[in-house]
This record gives sequence, C-alpha cells and structure tokens, in this order.
Amino acid sequence: MTGGLDAHFLVKKNGFRLDLKLRIEPSQTVALLGPNGAGKTTALEALAGLTGLSGGYVRLDGEVWEDVTAGYFQAPARRRIGVMFQDGALFPHLSAVDNVAFGLQSRRIPRRQALEVAEEWLAKVGMAEMCRHRPAQLSGGERQRVALARALAIEPTLLLLDEPFSALDVSSRVRLRRVLADHLKDFPGPSLLITHDPAEAFLLADRLIILEEGEVIQEGDADQIRLRPASRYAADLAGVNLLPGVASGRVLTVGSHRLIIAEEASGRVIAHIHPRAISIHNHRPEGSPRNTWQTDIERIEHFGDRVRLQTGPPAPVTAEITPDAAAGMSLVAGSTVWLSVKATEIRLSR
Repeated sequence: MTGGLDAHFLVKKNGFRLDLKLRIEPSQTVALLGPNGAGKTTALEALAGLTGLSGGYVRLDGEVWEDVTAGYFQAPARRRIGVMFQDGALFPHLSAVDNVAFGLQSRRIPRRQALEVAEEWLAKVGMAEMCRHRPAQLSGGERQRVALARALAIEPTLLLLDEPFSALDVSSRVRLRRVLADHLKDFPGPSLLITHDPAEAFLLADRLIILEEGEVIQEGDADQIRLRPASRYAADLAGVNLLPGVASGRVLTVGSHRLIIAEEASGRVIAHIHPRAISIHNHRPEGSPRNTWQTDIERIEHFGDRVRLQTGPPAPVTAEITPDAAAGMSLVAGSTVWLSVKATEIRLSR
C-alpha cells in the first residue's frame, strides 16, 4: 500500500490489550465502532502518537511514523494530523479565529497568514460572523464547527474524528453532520471516525470496523455488517433499519412504499426503525394499522434469545422476535408475512 494509512500495532496498557490492523485509502472514511472499553480511543491515541506502541508500526503515505522493531518514533507534533474531539477541546481564552490559527502558527506559519487561512476556514463552516467570539460565547454546535475548521485548516494528511457529535443536541448534530459530510467528500487523505452511533457510521463512512475487547470482530461496508453480523454487539448495531426516503408532511415514501410518520418533515430523510419495533403476523393484523405491508422472509438467524428475520420488498427491513414466537408462527425462509410498525416508532435523520 503506497498511499493512505497502513497500521498494524499492539498496545498493552493497564491490563488491556489492543491488537489492531488498519488500512484506510486516500479519500476514504472508516468508522471504528465498539462498546465502551473496546479500545477505540486507545487506537486514536496510538495513531496520534499519544500512546506508545508495544509492537507493530504506523505508516502514512509510505512514511514511517512509528516502528517498534526499528526503534523509530515520530513525535506527535511532527505528524500532520487533524483531530476533532467530542467536546471541541478549544482554548477558552482564545477567539474562534485564534483557535483555528493556533495550529497553523505552531507549524511556523506567520501570524498574519495563519489568521487569513483561519478566517477562510471559519467561513467554509459557516462561522465567519462569529470568528471573534470565544468558546464560552458559542453554542455546542458552533464550537464543533470551529473545531472542524481547526482540524482541516492545517491541511492534515490524516483526519481523526473522536465522537464529534456526542455532546450536541439533535438539531446541532444534524447540521454539523451535513457540514462534516461535505468536507469529507473533498478531503484527500484518509479519515478515521470513532463513534458509537450506527447512523453516523452508516452516513459518513465508506467502511466500518467493529472492535470488541481490543480485537477486530468484523469489518466491511454497512450492508455486509447488517446482513451478516459476526457478534451480538454487531447484530445490535447493524439491526437498526435505516431506510432512505422522501418525506412530505407526515408521509414518507421509501421506494414504492409509503409510511405514515409521527412528525412533519419534508425532503430527503433517513428513517430509523428498531427491529423490535416491527410486529410480525401470519395474517393481515386486525384493526388495519396504517403502516402495514406484506412481504417475504429472505433469511432467519438465531442470536441467543432472539430471532432476526430479514425481509424483502417493498421495504426491506430486519425484524426481531423471540424463538417461541417464531416457532409458534412456523416461520421459515420464504414464508409470506405481514409487518406493521407504529408511526411513533419511526425516527428521522436529515
């Protein structure tokens, strides 16, 4: 691999062991997901040079950043990395423009030039009018926009995103996610997104890596993980149904199928439906719930106390029921069933 990130390293710290092999191509975004304590933050710190490796190497675009066998270590300040933390990590005593300019000046760029570049990046993320504000004068979403501008202004060769939306309210999260998505499209280097939110991973990343107890359990694109989860955590993560569609008022059109939703919306959205929110029936349910459709079961998988059913058109989804319920309905692959879901169980992302 001549371009992008190529890393395979071991970290041993306080009884914890992380063994991670990571390849990210130029212009590619990879999401690293896992439960608390899986090693996600340790991985980010290792790439940034903030945590020493017990073994292995980190290379970017063919340049060695760290190689334990060769005894080589490149200091964090020499690694051209843009980092966006979940709380922004802005300097409280500096204005927005000075926060962005700080990273440029630390690379010996003259202050006047650094401020010009900082102002340009703040304008790109919609913060031009607030460039003189200090962090305490900004909302959570505005602080994260400044953090994004700071991460990108130095023209990093690697972008690390550590739970960048977790501290934001829903509306701020939606707006900033759009801003980040726009900039990721144009970023020429590799990007690593650390998140616990499957929607963020599916929307922003080209590839997903599931990390549990310091080991990679599974990697692939969203469809690969959704269709064949390799662990209970992956099944829970991938089980969230994400259906792109177009909303108009309280009607959501997904392909050729229409769903009634509880909130007013318009334009392109993504509907989130939890597998356990979908009811399964052998016959059309009584009372004719508004969100009801007939479909075929394409695959059945057993995960302990749950059975996952993957269904086909008109709105392919994954549903979950108990083994007793599946046996009582005599469900097998190929069975024709009726599905229903309440409008209040459909959550939207824009």
